[in-house]
Amino acid sequence: MITVENVTKRFGPLLAVDQISFHVPRGEVVGFLGPNGAGKSTTMRILAGFFPPTSGHATVGGLDVVTQTHRVKQMVGYFPERVSVYPDLPVRSFLDFVAEAKDVPRRERKQEIARVIEACGLDKVSDRIIGHLSKGYRQRVGIAQALVHKPEVLILDEPTIGLDPEQVVEIRRLIRDLGADRTVIISTHILSEVSTVCDRVIIINGGRILASESLTELRAQLQRTRRLQVEVEGPESAIRGLLEQMPRVETVRSLELGVRGPESNGSAAFIVEYTGEDIRKEVSRALLQQGWGLLEIRALELTLEDMYLQLVQQSNGTGAGVYLAPATLVAE
Repeated sequence: MITVENVTKRFGPLLAVDQISFHVPRGEVVGFLGPNGAGKSTTMRILAGFFPPTSGHATVGGLDVVTQTHRVKQMVGYFPERVSVYPDLPVRSFLDFVAEAKDVPRRERKQEIARVIEACGLDKVSDRIIGHLSKGYRQRVGIAQALVHKPEVLILDEPTIGLDPEQVVEIRRLIRDLGADRTVIISTHILSEVSTVCDRVIIINGGRILASESLTELRAQLQRTRRLQVEVEGPESAIRGLLEQMPRVETVRSLELGVRGPESNGSAAFIVEYTGEDIRKEVSRALLQQGWGLLEIRALELTLEDMYLQLVQQSNGTGAGVYLAPATLVAE
């Protein structure tokens, strides 16, 4: 559905996007993830037909974004980072204006506006002035204007920025529902956004793509070592020594009491990094043979936060990877 090949975009001396390539098939929800200034919004605007790339080639539904811009815009629903609405208009009147601007036939407008109002959960506020709505409802109006011409592709640039937690949950639920029958690209720098709603992640930094994989595939590529969290009742130094001597164990890191919680008196906790097959059975057996009480042993998966930081640090040349304490290891 979307194909980007060696696309570069310059604004004078500024290189915003640097020879990026990726493909998004029909019906996939893709998260475009990166820090501020990474090139996400520039790429979204190119795909939405707002401006052409400096070089390279991009198509949406087989249509060239440069030579067939008008037809591309008919296929794409675009939610920009800063949605422009008329705050003095009621919701329904604004959507009628957008439908006319997008060439929705007059005989179909009323039905189409009713459809997007229902799809975006705007039934209760459809006759209210937009400027009187909460930010969450204004975001919904922005998504509704992107949907009003039945686009096959939906491009959402930072759709939950500035919302409170309840509004974020509502918008994410809406995005998941919308992704059931169309291709969706979500540009964001919020890690939990991707893990919550997306089938695949494209990570970009400095205008270049660092990864384009499902989270499972990306984790498998990046996770050179595996990790366990182990908590044991017994002498800390002796436990550490035993763990360090076990086959395939590379490092053993202590966890501070503050990380583990207030009920850890008399116990010692560690992060054990190792290679190869799962060693939980061997670790459990060795600890119990010493007469120590095994309170916890669990595998720690590489999370999106780990993967993102590892890739960004590598691209910036600041290190080969990162270590996060278990308190940050659970994705939102």
